[in-house]
Amino acid sequence: MNDTIFALATAPGRAAVAVMRLSGPGARAALERLAGKAPAPRRATRRRLKDGAGGILDEALVLWFPAPASYTGEDCVEFHLHGGAAVTDAVTEALVAMGLRLAAPGEFTRRAFENGKLDLDQAEAVGDLVDAETRAQARQAIGQLGGRLGRRYREWRDQLLDALAQLEAAVDFPDEEIPPDVSDGARASLGRLMAELDVAVADEARGRRVREGYRVALIGAPNAGKSSLINALSGREAAIVTPIAGTTRDIIEVPLHLSGYLVVLADMAGLRQSAEVIEAEGVRRARAWAAAADLRLWVVDQSAGDGAWRESLDLVRPGDLCLLNKTDLAVGADGPAAGEAARVAGASVLPLSLTKGGPGQAEAWLTRRVETDLGGGDFPAATRARHEGLLRDARDALGRALGAIDEPELAAEDARLAARALSRITGRIDAEAILGRVFATFCIGK
Repeated sequence: MNDTIFALATAPGRAAVAVMRLSGPGARAALERLAGKAPAPRRATRRRLKDGAGGILDEALVLWFPAPASYTGEDCVEFHLHGGAAVTDAVTEALVAMGLRLAAPGEFTRRAFENGKLDLDQAEAVGDLVDAETRAQARQAIGQLGGRLGRRYREWRDQLLDALAQLEAAVDFPDEEIPPDVSDGARASLGRLMAELDVAVADEARGRRVREGYRVALIGAPNAGKSSLINALSGREAAIVTPIAGTTRDIIEVPLHLSGYLVVLADMAGLRQSAEVIEAEGVRRARAWAAAADLRLWVVDQSAGDGAWRESLDLVRPGDLCLLNKTDLAVGADGPAAGEAARVAGASVLPLSLTKGGPGQAEAWLTRRVETDLGGGDFPAATRARHEGLLRDARDALGRALGAIDEPELAAEDARLAARALSRITGRIDAEAILGRVFATFCIGK
């Protein structure tokens, strides 16, 4: 980190203001070459920026953040420029001519982590906050950035270290006057922590669903009304609707915002046996997407009598919703049969007519379900797949420690592995191996 980096911290393109950010040991020198003497720290000052030949680049606001009181922990500068491309391009050329380097995606935040300004989970929250599209995503990212996730893991790690001290005392000082109930004390501590981790693992997908979106698959036979339903829920013509069976071949994902949460609805091929190669591939993809979804809306044409609904029944899970569609038409044999099959499978059943207020009922049911699944009172213990994997590693190691509690040396080793897994989430250890993956998805300038 001996070089000095810079990048636009605002989106490229025409705008009223563009913010150019600099960080590194040469930031102050670059500021003084463009704008003259550095202003007082953290005070916006109007300056005329000039290039090396004395040409005027812009009339800008300049801010100076000396280390370590800056976002990255290094000397930092911000130029608040007029947002035209000619201005930003000219300032960029002037900075490159001074030997500064364009920042890589996420490099400012990476430097903040490496300089101890943020834990790794907080750095991830910066990227999540930039990408947030819904209130729930922003709320979760702000909480994580404020340290809520890190504090939870540190508390668990501290509990582990207390139990580990008891176990190591029994190992290292077998001939000393160690209380005979040391193992019992460690067992109780590890047992309480194990119960907390079990709850966290059971809830581990909630934070990721908030961040990435709650995935809902619309399944059913061809012409059951899936595409019409997704168009009604999204308020636009997202899917093609025709009376020809098999119109939808590929998966169409449509984002919705329900009660502040991101929901990803997927319309897909009608599920049926087909010898036609393209349709058969569409059915295969539909089945795979639906099987991995958080929820399935099973759309059934209740006026039909051909039994086509049976092709989808194996995908229905407890808690899913069966929508008996086309209630404005006469009841056929499929309606009662599919409704009973749904109840046996543990799914809810909702009669539906897309022409008579049905979409509103379906949206209300879906909104309540999303609020129930994602709303949880406690802050989620994981918001990314990386957290989930390490949380499971810690829980598994802790389980082994409890199983070997009567052999303190073995139990202590597994307790250390559990503490190590928890520390990796906040980046206290082994951070270098994952930094590239964490910051690769960041936008340039952050």
